[in-house]
Amino acid sequence: MHFRHSDDVWAAFPELAAGVLTAGAPAAPVDDRLAAFHTEAKSRLAGSPLSALPEIGAWRRAFSRMGLKPTQYRCAAESLLRRFAKEGSLPRIHPLVDLCNAVSMACAVPVAALDLDRIDGNLEVRPADGREVYVPLSGGSEHPAPGEIVFADTAGNAHARRWTNRQSGLSAVRPGTARVLIVAEAMHDGAAGDVGALLDTLAAELDTLGAAPSRPALLTRADPGFTC
Repeated sequence: MHFRHSDDVWAAFPELAAGVLTAGAPAAPVDDRLAAFHTEAKSRLAGSPLSALPEIGAWRRAFSRMGLKPTQYRCAAESLLRRFAKEGSLPRIHPLVDLCNAVSMACAVPVAALDLDRIDGNLEVRPADGREVYVPLSGGSEHPAPGEIVFADTAGNAHARRWTNRQSGLSAVRPGTARVLIVAEAMHDGAAGDVGALLDTLAAELDTLGAAPSRPALLTRADPGFTC
């Protein structure tokens, strides 16, 4: 499977920093691995409002440029931090998802984890043509609006809507998931270094858990692809 951001995305968002890695899906509990990341997230939340965080502010501006209201549609990292601030914890979903969510909050950077075996062909982050099919986590199906940025596979499945806003239930990590593609994306100043550090952290954690992560790869406009 080949993953990339389209030329249209790079042209519209030249400040994008993106990185990927692959791994197995550990089934062992990760609660003892999460505490440090939750502490870092709490520190971020105590220091300033979410809107003042450069990582979140950059995504809000990107959503505005996509024609979306940034207080109605939020990037995944902001949504996680808002829920964590309100409830003091997050529900446990799956060990790998719980770890990715914790690292995402600590860094204020969206992190997607997708079941590789549920992706049909290649995967591209690109503007939708309106024919893609998106399966919400709650079930049913939708068609993204033309021009909306989606994670689309060769068969026309949209594995995320509104870029980093909402992941599809089709490729959500679940019991039985064997292989995972992890994608981190950011837009703020210094994002490339932060995305690299985030993926190095995740790879080290996954290695400790026996998930056999690949070496992280940073993607650029000149070198936008990653082959699993």
